Amino acid sequence: MPLPREVLRSRLKNEIEACQRQIKHHIEISDPYLKSFPVTLNLTLMRVPGPNLSEGKVLSRFIHRLQVIITEDYPYEKPIVKWQTPIFHPNIMSPEDGGYVCTKLLENWDFRSTLTMFIKGIEILLANPNPENPFGSDSCTRAAEYFREHRYLPGVPSDSKHQPRVVGGGHAEKAKDPVIRDPAGDR
Repeated sequence: MPLPREVLRSRLKNEIEACQRQIKHHIEISDPYLKSFPVTLNLTLMRVPGPNLSEGKVLSRFIHRLQVIITEDYPYEKPIVKWQTPIFHPNIMSPEDGGYVCTKLLENWDFRSTLTMFIKGIEILLANPNPENPFGSDSCTRAAEYFREHRYLPGVPSDSKHQPRVVGGGHAEKAKDPVIRDPAGDR
């Protein structure tokens, strides 16, 4: 049995506000008033390293976009998560393969789980690919094979290239995509 609609709205509003306070990523909400479900959160993770295959090399990408779809059965039912930016990870499908995220955070989702816990878990997962538990997609299988042989060393974003610049009118210029840096620092 789902939560009463007002209780669900209140919980989701509190969780979104907690995310905005605690994790500092960009969140766009399909329905800011939470009047109709499903609600889609377009989440942009900023300054979080994650592996990406570019020109035959595994590099770190620091901007990641994903959708988090919340149904009226939340929090009893886990959110639906779809990755939207290029990724080379055994536990996250590339967008071309569906963009699904394979993580214990979703497998073990229960009423006490929160969006903040989930997003923090995604940050950890990005930097720590688990090749022993890949999704069955082609991209995830290739990534698992690679990470069984090679350790992923997340790069560190260069402050000059990854901090938003302030331009006239007090608006921050949107970060350009893709933001990819070689973790070995040879670029």
